Amino acid sequence: MDAISYIDGEWHKGNPPIIGPMTHAAWLGSTVFDGARAFEGTTPDLDRHCARVVDSARAMGLRSMLSAGEIQEIALDGVRKFANGTPLYIRPMLFAEAGLRLLQPDPDSTRFVMTLWDAPLPPASGFTACLSSYRRPAPDMAPTDAKASCLYPNGARAITEAAERGFDNAVVLDALGNVAEFATANLWFVRDGVCVTPAANGTFLNGITRQRVLKLLADDGVAVEERTARPAELREADEIFNTGNYGKVQPVLRYEDRDLQPGPVFRRARELYWDFAHSSV
Repeated sequence: MDAISYIDGEWHKGNPPIIGPMTHAAWLGSTVFDGARAFEGTTPDLDRHCARVVDSARAMGLRSMLSAGEIQEIALDGVRKFANGTPLYIRPMLFAEAGLRLLQPDPDSTRFVMTLWDAPLPPASGFTACLSSYRRPAPDMAPTDAKASCLYPNGARAITEAAERGFDNAVVLDALGNVAEFATANLWFVRDGVCVTPAANGTFLNGITRQRVLKLLADDGVAVEERTARPAELREADEIFNTGNYGKVQPVLRYEDRDLQPGPVFRRARELYWDFAHSSV
């Protein structure tokens, strides 16, 4: 993996060590991050990803020593260190080195690391999914208002469960049994020409790519609804797809025992997103 990391004002290659056994983040989970993309000479919504990592840090009791604009400039400097057009994953991260009163992170000990690596966008060849037995926590159960690393082991459990059943990904419900998201991205489905995505209710990340695609589809005249969705609706959907930073817009080819095809709304969403990305260069 061709990777570089910005640590304490300098760029380093590979996977340099940044934590020790007494680092608060290593044993008590005080880490937040964000993910952005560079591809085909574009960095869509990079400013919003950089702003969100600062907001996530605040929600976790950390304190970013850099503004969102400064983080964005570091990211762009990193992009320039690769060949033009290289598909990259851009990951700013903030974590606590020390704690206060054991569990509480010391905001004054917050450290920043920016990592970029060569990560080709997956082709829009689709994936399979099943319903998970694991659920997303409610906002009073976990720091769901942050893109916090401590939230991801639950998603990993859902992915592992799905893989054991022969699927690529999992649909995760919220604490009330409504559809929340896929384990790794936001969820959309289409029924009778209406595109539905679960309403952001604080149990899952209201993704930046999700927000962008929602606006693009609505502005294009597609009927889009943000609302509570029940699991049974996925069994009757004409299309299911996802949005997320890693793969942007990807179709579901099979949900549980139902085969599906990439549909016209998925194709339009992906086309609109690519047009947006290149228009923002």
